[in-house]
Amino acid sequence: MNLLVRNRIWLSLVLVALVAMFAAATVMPPAMAQEAGLPGPSVLRPATSAVTAPVMPVPSSTGGTVIDDNYRLGTGDKVKITVYGEEDLSGEFSVDGSGQVQLPLVGQVRAAGLSLREFAAEVREALGSKYLRDPKVSAQIVNYRPFYIIGEVNKPGEFPYENGLSVLGAVALAGGFTYRADESAVYIRRNGSSQEQEFPTSASTRVYPGDIIRIGERLF
Repeated sequence: MNLLVRNRIWLSLVLVALVAMFAAATVMPPAMAQEAGLPGPSVLRPATSAVTAPVMPVPSSTGGTVIDDNYRLGTGDKVKITVYGEEDLSGEFSVDGSGQVQLPLVGQVRAAGLSLREFAAEVREALGSKYLRDPKVSAQIVNYRPFYIIGEVNKPGEFPYENGLSVLGAVALAGGFTYRADESAVYIRRNGSSQEQEFPTSASTRVYPGDIIRIGERLF
């Protein structure tokens, strides 16, 4: 066998060995390939899920916590008025018996029967018509007007309102039912109404500022 034939055979053996090594690397697990110093197949990793930032509540333009969107101011409510950039015109004010709020500079401003948004607009109009250019006004409730409970409770009378109050909570504040009380229903006259409505005595029956709650006497 001459030298040329031996060289060709040697090159063939080298090529076969290289092909075998490459084939082994393509099927070898990544960890083994790394240990052997060979390139392993690419590994697809699951995409990391994006972390969603918590959504913060957006405050009302009038500020404060409102019982609901239909809540109307009334005598006994205490509101905080902020006139931005005008500390002397800002402060806490009560709705008086005539349904007005006495404010610095502008005097009385109507409040009873208005929502917080509407009341802030009234103050803004009063200030902007004579004294300030485009005033920025916000209003929020500091204290709600009281509610009243009468009839068959141990301590009838006037009580300060707490946001989210239910009929059962109101009865508890009034010392509980008397032994004569009809505990199945209550009668509520909502603020501004002249008539009572019957409601079940349960935690789902809500009380609102200015309500008059009557606990009746059972028939037997």
